[in-house]
Amino acid sequence: MSTVTIEKIVAAYFANIATMNPEGWVENFAEDALSYDPVGEPPTKVHEGFRQFIGQLQAVFEKLEPTTEHIFIAGNEAAVKWKMQGVSKTGKSVNFEGITIFEINEADKIQTIRAYWNPAAMVAQLRA
Repeated sequence: MSTVTIEKIVAAYFANIATMNPEGWVENFAEDALSYDPVGEPPTKVHEGFRQFIGQLQAVFEKLEPTTEHIFIAGNEAAVKWKMQGVSKTGKSVNFEGITIFEINEADKIQTIRAYWNPAAMVAQLRA
């Protein structure tokens, strides 16, 4: 698998979060894809209810702007260091960051993601 292909898949993943596009976001994933987001929580089957994830983002945020700082590609996987800036519907600004590991399958779909970040820190900013 080429690095260009993996970079395009990762870019589409974050672009669909930025536009809060549930259909486009889920389309990035294999039918049996698993998400560990965040790592430490039970895995979620992406195609079973993950449109709700984008729906939750739409309910809370007016704007989300992800930035990928570094992409490290090895084989069919990528480790991505990212930052996210957002503005809630109530006007609160949030900034958080993390690292997500993407495993891409032979069909150029995300098979597994493992996201390392602290949701509690983001929620605390929304409540401040």
